Amino acid sequence: MKRNQLGKSDIYVSELTLGCMSLGQDKNKAKEIIDTALAQGINHLDTADLYDFGLNEEIIGEIIKDRRQDIILTTKAGNHFSKETKDWFWDPSKGYIVQAAKESLKRLQTDYIDFFMLHGGTLDDPIEETIEAMEELKQDGLIRAYGISSIRPNVIDTFINKSSIDGVMLQYNLLDRRPEENVLKQLESNQISAIVRGPLAKGMLSTYYKENITKKAAKGFLDYNQTELLETAEAIAELAGGMPMNELALKYVLQHPAVTTITFGASTKEQVMENTAADLTADLPEDLYVKLKEHTKRNIYEQHRV
Repeated sequence: MKRNQLGKSDIYVSELTLGCMSLGQDKNKAKEIIDTALAQGINHLDTADLYDFGLNEEIIGEIIKDRRQDIILTTKAGNHFSKETKDWFWDPSKGYIVQAAKESLKRLQTDYIDFFMLHGGTLDDPIEETIEAMEELKQDGLIRAYGISSIRPNVIDTFINKSSIDGVMLQYNLLDRRPEENVLKQLESNQISAIVRGPLAKGMLSTYYKENITKKAAKGFLDYNQTELLETAEAIAELAGGMPMNELALKYVLQHPAVTTITFGASTKEQVMENTAADLTADLPEDLYVKLKEHTKRNIYEQHRV
């Protein structure tokens, strides 16, 4: 599987990333999923301290401790949580970010985190303080690079201008083209990687799109109503001309030069195999890429713009 540079860092991640939020609490099953992903050429695992209140990190740490050198590990912080009471509050303060990183290191059984992300954020945060924490963690060798997980254009713009982030995780797919308005251009021009989540739009761009749209989208999705979703997905499937819907959806996202890797979740090894079966070695033909844009809405971010 192709590997791409993460921002300006010396980190190279596979085009597909295993999002670990759905691994579950059964260590043996989680190991099966991770082992399958690694065998398929994935080298990048994405987790967060809040997932199962730290247990997700603990399980991953135990599974990968003997092959840590083969893996690029991402985790996130900012949600100040209690494992005992199962609640949390937003805390991007310097003190907490540093503390959270050190606690993640213990749970992950490692002495460094490859990529460390702020798990959200608004303009009301003490952003300079957050950046200072990230820079100190980087200087101390506890993290190799850092970024943010956010779909707020104003927050992304602020971090681009004030920090040395190497990546931004955001939602992007054929039904959510909001990043195309400006964010992806900003990231590309600043050599910052887009780390995409939600490429299959909750399964509405998968092989099972009819079933997923019927079950999950009674109220629509962004500026699509349910009828529009079904019509749009049918049009996309027809344009695919026999190409699996999953593959088409992944290729569309990867076609943008700002995109470095796509994160997908999996709760079974079969789901890993299905997503890694896509042939991503060649781009979509340009005429098909254009037609896909013509058959989908060019939606835009309506909030958090200034």
